[in-house]
Amino acid sequence: MGFTEDQRRLVQAIDGWLFPEEASILHQLASESRGSGVIVEIGSWQGKSTVCLGLGSLKGQRKPIYAIDPHTGSCEHQADRESIWTFDQFRANIEDAGITHLVKPLVKFSNDAIEDVPEPIDLIFIDGAHEYEAVLQDFQNWYPKVPVGGVMAFHDTLGWPGPRRVVRDHLYHSKQFRNVRFVKSITYAEKVECNTFMERLKNRLTWIRHEIYEAIFRAANWAPLKRIILAFRNQ
Repeated sequence: MGFTEDQRRLVQAIDGWLFPEEASILHQLASESRGSGVIVEIGSWQGKSTVCLGLGSLKGQRKPIYAIDPHTGSCEHQADRESIWTFDQFRANIEDAGITHLVKPLVKFSNDAIEDVPEPIDLIFIDGAHEYEAVLQDFQNWYPKVPVGGVMAFHDTLGWPGPRRVVRDHLYHSKQFRNVRFVKSITYAEKVECNTFMERLKNRLTWIRHEIYEAIFRAANWAPLKRIILAFRNQ
């Protein structure tokens, strides 16, 4: 089972950028996460994805969630010198969801938080800065902490060249991941010692499907049309 109706309304009310299907897959991945490790989120904003992960964790093994975010806004906010502070609202949303006891906020950039997570990571959701170099660095920094069987997930792999390029090179075309899938703009996969030929073939075929939707997405310049196209994803 996924969200209850009350939980769904709670998630929808939180400011953030998740399609309902993306919220559901984060909830599912957290609820199905196994092993002795923890859940990590890079990029929390006001806690929309954190709440999805936390409610999923409550249904599963009640794994702790490290929520990493400086809470000073995106690169765009900082470039515009716009004053942003999201931690107070983040904390309020976490409390409203009843998951304060699970969430360990790390109010800092992901590069500075690596030593603050001593446990292995069974599920990581990367949704920080979207420039290619930043996404790649997040992957390289945190990949070694994910054991075999763990899951790595990335947001905005559709429509954003940085995340898209990282998942292409390091998930779809890698021998260290199998069952690469995408739901709306979230791409995720399970880490393995070495995937099989058939698993690599399946990953490549999924990448072709991903590229078809990327081309459609880029062609749809009108924002409402983009949402209509994405609404038919996975139908």
